Amino acid sequence: MSADPAPAAPDPEPAQPDAAVASGSDTGTGSDTGSGAPESRPALLPRGEQLRILLDLVRPHRRTLALGLVLGLAATALSLATPMVTKWVLDSLGADSSLAGPVAVLLALFVVGSVVGYVQWVVMGALAERIVLDARESLVRRYLRATVAAITGRPTGELVTRVTSDTVLLREAATSSLVSLVNGTVALVGTLVLMGVLDLVLLGTTIAAIVVVGAVMAALLPGIGVAEKASQEALGRLGGTLEGSLRAMRTVKSSRAEARQAAAILGAAREARDHSVRAVRTTALAWTVAWGGIQLAIIVILGLGAWRVAQGDLPVSSLVAFLLYAFNIVGPITELTQSLTQLQSGVAAAGRIAEVQAMDVEPGAPPVTTSGPVPAAASDDVPVLELRGVTAAYGPDREPAVRDLSLVVPRRGHTALVGPSGAGKTTVFSLLLRFLEPQEGEILLDGRPYAAWSHEEVRARFAYVEQETPVVPGTIRENLLFSNPAASEEELARVLAAVRLGGVFDDLPEGLDTRLSETSVSGGQRQRIALARAMLCRPEVMLLDEATAQVDGLTEAAVHDGIRAMAATGAVVTVAHRLSTVVDADTILVMEEGRVRARGTHAQLLAEDALYRELVEALRIRDDAPADEGAGVPV
Repeated sequence: MSADPAPAAPDPEPAQPDAAVASGSDTGTGSDTGSGAPESRPALLPRGEQLRILLDLVRPHRRTLALGLVLGLAATALSLATPMVTKWVLDSLGADSSLAGPVAVLLALFVVGSVVGYVQWVVMGALAERIVLDARESLVRRYLRATVAAITGRPTGELVTRVTSDTVLLREAATSSLVSLVNGTVALVGTLVLMGVLDLVLLGTTIAAIVVVGAVMAALLPGIGVAEKASQEALGRLGGTLEGSLRAMRTVKSSRAEARQAAAILGAAREARDHSVRAVRTTALAWTVAWGGIQLAIIVILGLGAWRVAQGDLPVSSLVAFLLYAFNIVGPITELTQSLTQLQSGVAAAGRIAEVQAMDVEPGAPPVTTSGPVPAAASDDVPVLELRGVTAAYGPDREPAVRDLSLVVPRRGHTALVGPSGAGKTTVFSLLLRFLEPQEGEILLDGRPYAAWSHEEVRARFAYVEQETPVVPGTIRENLLFSNPAASEEELARVLAAVRLGGVFDDLPEGLDTRLSETSVSGGQRQRIALARAMLCRPEVMLLDEATAQVDGLTEAAVHDGIRAMAATGAVVTVAHRLSTVVDADTILVMEEGRVRARGTHAQLLAEDALYRELVEALRIRDDAPADEGAGVPV
């Protein structure tokens, strides 16, 4: 005979699941975790489509971008005028003319150019941050609107990386690089035109150098984009592996797997490093070619120009102005090179962000309501919930987790689901909460098909306590009020007392306003916080996925009292891995292979169903055990 946990036993520490193992209650065919199979990754978007996505991010800010472009063109025009004014100064020296005019113009060009450059820098910097914020807002909203399967099918760390790291790559690519491409092109063309005005022979030498540099750059730039994308993918895998390992730290340490996990994490880190180094090498080669080509061209221009001056074919002032343009042409070429490099990184990031935008999302509104009379919601004759011939799977290629499942949940009372691992118990909750949609059959709420309700309308009727009882970032109070922020202090105190948490947090420096990250919360306390949160919802239907898995005997008895109180006024549905939770349920549904094989009370099922007797025998529960004397061993 199994004994209860000692009444004075402290709450056990939460057992964190290994990141590599599904932590739901049921495994095997049709896992009950509700996470489903990992999504198949979308095919790599063509480069043109990725660029279109990048431009879509810029389009709402096109006016500000146009302002930045105008300022950039103004700065370019001022820089192009400087060598010509310098030639004016030199010609004035030779002609014994006054230098006041040309020098004043040079100073004016300097001052105005500095002001225009400052304003453009501020405008483009602010625009870049707005675009990053827009991208992050779009990703976060997409995550929160996505289906549960779409989110849980990807490592959490990878999803976080796309919001943090990938969006940063958009900062320069979506703003400065686009403006710089135009500015650099205008500056390059303008410089070449003015060079031609000064001397066509030297211009030909300059163009030949630019053509050679451009050809080499065109061959190198695509490799930068490929390496950047591979580096970001590896960074995402690193984040996912690290996040999962930290979440499962107790399992990692108890399994003596620190070295293995470190090897896996560092393997992803080394992969990210290798791709980044490859990108750095390609970028360094591109810049070296650009700088080296221009420097070599300047040397040739200097030698050829000096020879032409000696021959009397070129004035010294024209040679000086031409050399100034030759030195300045490094700027446009550098600007173009840097812009194209940043654009490659931004396009790669846009492609990864587009994968998130392709995630399946939950519909925002219900379809047209079916015609016909709507049963009265308050009538006890109409079940609050009903499943009719429901078949559902966690993916098109997965075996169904439930098959032709039919069950009824009365408007009041306690309904319990029991069965072996993989029977489909938690899948029922996923269906009720619309984390998973049926492939066949229908679900009714208050006699109306789920198709007539929006996701929000359905979930507003439920309170849900997960088996893993996660806490959300924030304070203890914020966690308690998460589902019902308008709950009063009196309601909060009453619910805390009901789950034996009254006064537990009074000794903390800020009481209930203490952040959970700043205090140690045991597994049992975390489970009771989740229970209190659900009770504060005042739901019509309470869904409890093994609500007493991590609580001591006294608290378990209090939870059972709470379940009985809630069942007297509404519906309570529990998934039971601990039969002591359900032996006093009004109806117990025994599930096997995705179907209900038997239903009845504890006494009826002991007499009539062999599988139920096996479950009871496995837990060594006495036939006459009251509700709070069951064993604490999970099914």
